[in-house]
Amino acid sequence: MNELLKPPPPAPHFFLIRIIFNTPRRSFQTNKAVITHSIDIGNALISGLDADLQPPSPNPNLYSYALTAFYVTYILFEPLSVLWSRVPARVLISVIVFSWGLAASLQAVSPNYPFLIVCRAVLGVGEAGFTGIPIFLGKFFKREEMAIRTGIFISAAPLATSFASSLAWGIMKLAESTPIASWRLLFLIEGFPSVLVAGIAWNLIPDSPDKAKYLTKREKKVAKWRLQTEKAAAQDENGQKNSTVKDMLKVLIDPAAWMSALILFLTNLAYSSMPVFLPTILREMGHTPMMSQALAAPPYLASFFILLATAHVSDRLKARGGLLIFSAIFSASGYAMLASAEHLRLDPGSWIRYLAVYPAAIGFFNVVVLTITWNINNQKGETRQGVGFALMQIIGQLGPLIGTRLYPDRDGPYYTEGMTVCAGAMAGAAAVGLVGRWYLRRENRRMDREEERGREGGDQDEGEALVGEKDRTRKGRGFRYML
Repeated sequence: MNELLKPPPPAPHFFLIRIIFNTPRRSFQTNKAVITHSIDIGNALISGLDADLQPPSPNPNLYSYALTAFYVTYILFEPLSVLWSRVPARVLISVIVFSWGLAASLQAVSPNYPFLIVCRAVLGVGEAGFTGIPIFLGKFFKREEMAIRTGIFISAAPLATSFASSLAWGIMKLAESTPIASWRLLFLIEGFPSVLVAGIAWNLIPDSPDKAKYLTKREKKVAKWRLQTEKAAAQDENGQKNSTVKDMLKVLIDPAAWMSALILFLTNLAYSSMPVFLPTILREMGHTPMMSQALAAPPYLASFFILLATAHVSDRLKARGGLLIFSAIFSASGYAMLASAEHLRLDPGSWIRYLAVYPAAIGFFNVVVLTITWNINNQKGETRQGVGFALMQIIGQLGPLIGTRLYPDRDGPYYTEGMTVCAGAMAGAAAVGLVGRWYLRRENRRMDREEERGREGGDQDEGEALVGEKDRTRKGRGFRYML
């Protein structure tokens, strides 16, 4: 039964309170699988968001517009990644966290869809800014230490996903004992803490190792010294830092940058299918909503732990490509099994289909982490890293725009064509990784030969001539691509 709440007095200063409290709690159910780019709005949808925000003449496309607004700004503002090499980290992080938290919280007071769409667009800008975190990590860690650090950052996605449904369920249960509509309380609780965290970030986040308050004077020197070799390799042949324009042009013609962008595009195309087929499989297995939430968590939890293990191994081996290729093939095998389910006459809710989700999810999460790390590792200098990262994200984030359209309702419950495309996408990512690794190895050998010819030609400075051949080796090699 619908419960109509009595609104507070309609004075102007009660505007926000009136919006929050004067919302009928109505159940809103849909049999269509919901594809969202953010877990919170998907849970809000089934909690009454659409029913409460629709105008007197309902428009069935408004919810889709809200989703699209997020992704449009998310893609358009990916070049914000360049700011991580130009703006102090504590300033950039604090601004991004505050604006994101404020926009997320303001969703709770949405009086209509246009207001919500604007909030979602601002959220997209904040999300785009945060993608540059691996560039920030590169100021503290060496190239061979980046995979595990990037893995810890990226692993928040599968870990959060595994608990998101349970958290949303708890918030909705809490809303039953309050006069606030459950979807509004959901936005408020999930968004407002970020506003508070922004102040902490301003005082806690260091811009670089030498500005970290938690390090001793000696530790700051050690942190700076251990990165000196890589900074020297980021200079051009004449020992001068490359100009920003020159760096940008070099990235745009660098096959390594386009390789990682294409791999991320193919991986994201496959990843966007997960919100579609996993709920369908669990629903067809005949489980209750609570049991479905419980069964949806293990694939993401497994991805979380294996992702960290893979990143650790990648750092120990100082290699990315081999593990990336294996992970992509592993994911493709899971999608191939899902694509074959209808031809094998498996039941839509078969445990075999459910188990096939594991390699699919584990594989593409691994590929995402390794691709991002590979992209950062293979651009010398902060400016080139920022431009290369932005290029990868702009191209890569186009994947979901295609992937989410591979699963029309008429293809359910097997979605054979969509699964086949995803299997091909992950196999394609493996192929691009294989060709890319071959190219990078060839380029490294070419640079080795050029450097060796320079030494044989007596190209040495006065200091090297004085200290002799043995000490000259301390200078080390120039920049090399990481394989």
